[in-house]
Order: sequence, then C-alpha cells, then structure tokens
Amino acid sequence: MTFFITGISTEVGKTIVSAIVVQALKADYWKPIQAGELDNSDTMKVQELVSCETTTFFPNSYALKHPASPHLSAQMENIDISLAHIIRPKTNKPLVIEGAGGLLVPINSYQTIADLIAPTDKVIIVSRHYLGSINHTMLTIEALKRRHLSIAGIIFSGKENTATEQWLAENTQVQILGRIDEEKYFDKEIINNYAKSFASKLLHIQNQVNS
Repeated sequence: MTFFITGISTEVGKTIVSAIVVQALKADYWKPIQAGELDNSDTMKVQELVSCETTTFFPNSYALKHPASPHLSAQMENIDISLAHIIRPKTNKPLVIEGAGGLLVPINSYQTIADLIAPTDKVIIVSRHYLGSINHTMLTIEALKRRHLSIAGIIFSGKENTATEQWLAENTQVQILGRIDEEKYFDKEIINNYAKSFASKLLHIQNQVNS
C-alpha cells in the first residue's frame, strides 16, 4: 500500500514525518518532484534519518534547481512537468510518497500536487501550529474529501497547542495519529523512537487496507 505525505503548507515537517513512516513500516520512499536543494534533497535527508536497511530510495521524476513552486521552477528551466513522466516505482513493500509544499501547489499550468495522489493512497496530513493553521488544515481536508481521496489521519508537528488540536479532533472526522515534538535535532535514534510510537496505528491502517 501507499502512504502519501502532504502538508498544510511548506516547511511544516513532511520530510520528518516521511522518515518516521518509512522507518515504522520498513517502507520504500519516493519524492516525485524536488524543487531546490539538490545537494541536500529531501530524499537525502530521509536517507540520513532512516536506519532500516531494506528501504529503497527511488529517484525523483523531476529534480529542479530552483527553490520555488514546481511549476515556476520548471518554467525557469524551460521544462514542462507532465504526469505522464511521473511514473510510480514498483515495489512489493509499502511505499511512502512525499509531496512538495501543500496539496494545491501547482506543478504545471493546470495541475497540482493533488493530481499525484491515487484513489488507493492513504493520505497523511502534516499540520503545524501557527496563526491560520486551523484554516489551512480544514481547507486541506476539504480539498481531499472533495476529490474523494482517503485521509489516513493528521500528524501534528512542533510545539503542542491543545486548543487547536482538540478543536480539529472534535470538528473533523479525521483520525489524529499523534504529534512530533519541537526537537532540538533529528537523528536515526529519534526517528526510530517516533517510528515505534506511531507503528501500531500505521500498521492498523495498513492491515485494514490489506484485509
């Protein structure tokens, strides 16, 4: 099965969550579109954080130089991003796919990150607390539901905000999978500890799909 990791905005913790899910499920990892930081890409970051030796890290379909929205970064390189060239890697293991930015970030003149998500994917929403984050989280949930895509749950990233987390838990029909603290740093040991704490819920979702 496939978990698709998306965020309510950019820089909310998608890569950390991706590493945790990869470690928890001993999954493979794929980031279809990387825009910027090619010398320290998200794939490289996950590789550094995951201690599972069986994980395969598949290459990006598009590796763009400029740190911008994929459609703009591609334009700057005279490239047209096409879904026909974004071919999912084949694997017998669980696959974790990491999006770029938020759900409706454009990848070309008419398609967005949401168009990379398959109906069979389980989407994990990464939410981080800041002014406006409730609105961004709710809009992400509504956009996924409108497309009839399957939401596995929300993972909060960063400092706890009990009021916000409680409100979202009470006013959405989305499972709260847990929260990642505002750690001073992340390494293999910390990722592995989080993986253990999330494993039971992730495996339950996986088993529901496979049953």
